[in-house]
Amino acid sequence: MKTRHPVIAATIIIALVLQIMPLPIQIDTYRPDWVLIVLSYWSMALPHRVNVGVAFVTGIAMDILLGTALGIHCFALSVSVYTLAANYQRLRNYSVWQQAIIIGLISALYHAVLFWLQHLLTGIPFQLSYLWPVASSMVLWPWIFWLLRKARRQLNIS
Repeated sequence: MKTRHPVIAATIIIALVLQIMPLPIQIDTYRPDWVLIVLSYWSMALPHRVNVGVAFVTGIAMDILLGTALGIHCFALSVSVYTLAANYQRLRNYSVWQQAIIIGLISALYHAVLFWLQHLLTGIPFQLSYLWPVASSMVLWPWIFWLLRKARRQLNIS
């Protein structure tokens, strides 16, 4: 039985820290979905290690860290990672730029689910600025992909 590699957990923890790190209000609107990007990479690269269960636990951690209703990020991350995990064989064959578009669509799905749940609970109105993280996640994907792939190959994580 293989144990989980500590690098995977460390990258998820770093993504959680980046997700809650305070930023100036002008930049905070464009904050990428760090946790979603990292979970997306690991679920496409190693679907037998990072799957919906890891997304569920990470989502609970995000709900606690962000102070949202318990289960909102948990459900949104689980739906997003499930969508990736169900299609990982096809997505791995795409170029990094095509994957960036897919990550943008997954991020849009993530934000749609988040908005829908928050709207049901609190009645928040939709604002177009709510989707800026989709664009920043797409732009950031090639660099995060390269960085995590390099770490995975150098540390022989399988």
